[in-house]
Amino acid sequence: QVHLVESGGGLVQAGGSLRLSCAASGRTFRTSMMMCWLRQAPGKEREFVAAIRWSQNTYYSDSMKGRFTISRDNAQSTMFLQMNSLQPEDTAVYYCAAKEDSNLWSTSRIDYAYWGQGTQVSVTS
Repeated sequence: QVHLVESGGGLVQAGGSLRLSCAASGRTFRTSMMMCWLRQAPGKEREFVAAIRWSQNTYYSDSMKGRFTISRDNAQSTMFLQMNSLQPEDTAVYYCAAKEDSNLWSTSRIDYAYWGQGTQVSVTS
């Protein structure tokens, strides 16, 4: 079993920042797993944000690059998403996810087997 729990969401004004966390646990969780953030805005498809390998190699959606930074603390089995210069269009539920195969980057939600419950981020103008 793999358990992922997100935290850090909330309400912020445009231009502000938030830092999301995703704590991983469970008998079958491995630090070698690739982890990622995806988000889903109301009425829209779930959208890839960024992914990270255990080695700290990262991969970003082009639209998030520069404003969002993904990182992880393998010793604490925790992944982070630092979000700066937030805009109302960033309003969404943010999910963390993980997959066993860390060799292949993937932006597709179907490739990630383990999911958290999501945390709401709301940005007001």
